[in-house]
Amino acid sequence: MTKNPDSALARIRFVLVEPSLSGNIGAVARAMKTMGLSRLELVAPKQPLDAEALARACGADDLLQRAGLHADLNEAIADCRLVIGTSARRRTLDWETLEPPETARKLLAETAEGEVALLLGRESSGLTNAELARCQFLVHIPTNPDFSSLNLAAAAQVFAYEIRRCWREGLPEPTRTPSSALSGETPRDLATAQELEGLHGHLADTLRDIGFGDPDSSKKLLLRLRRLFNRARPDRVEMNILRGILSAAQGRKSGARPTPPTD
Repeated sequence: MTKNPDSALARIRFVLVEPSLSGNIGAVARAMKTMGLSRLELVAPKQPLDAEALARACGADDLLQRAGLHADLNEAIADCRLVIGTSARRRTLDWETLEPPETARKLLAETAEGEVALLLGRESSGLTNAELARCQFLVHIPTNPDFSSLNLAAAAQVFAYEIRRCWREGLPEPTRTPSSALSGETPRDLATAQELEGLHGHLADTLRDIGFGDPDSSKKLLLRLRRLFNRARPDRVEMNILRGILSAAQGRKSGARPTPPTD
């Protein structure tokens, strides 16, 4: 595949989750455009894009006009093969946490095969644990521990700059497993965020059907399983196999004959 640097930047989306102030959305658009990024997606913003947003965009009005507006996070990242979430604090479970330069390299490398997303959370509270559970990696900006506050646009500018710096150095190689790299195979056709979410819903239903605990009161178990599959990053064939196994388990419990999965 011939790499196109411009299409790499076009496949990186910044997703703002429930931003509170329209002015901050405009400022993020400005931060992105100065670094050649153009994909802005908004999840349930608290204010409409108004004159304040346009004023803070300072000429990045086109990004605001093209920005996607989504009712929920599922919709905003459905077709993404890699999702990285920003986090300013430690979480209950262990997460693989990157710094901005490594985040930029991973995002750009994955654009050779599909869409990627960087999630930025609410100004006051960031992303929830449930939203972070949709991410393969977290990223933390190593600010001054005595004064670590960064506003939304400032954080976006840090990430946008690192992406452009990495892009100017040359696009990283697509992510490959060690075995595929040795054998010369093409990069894996990874499951999208929407497909992974379908697996997690199917898994929760199956655990309930076979009586393996009570998923409604075992959120930590399901969260750990999410982290397991986020680390494994199954491809589409593996996803079909996993869902076939779950269907077979459900069929055995109900007495129905399961249908074998197809590739």
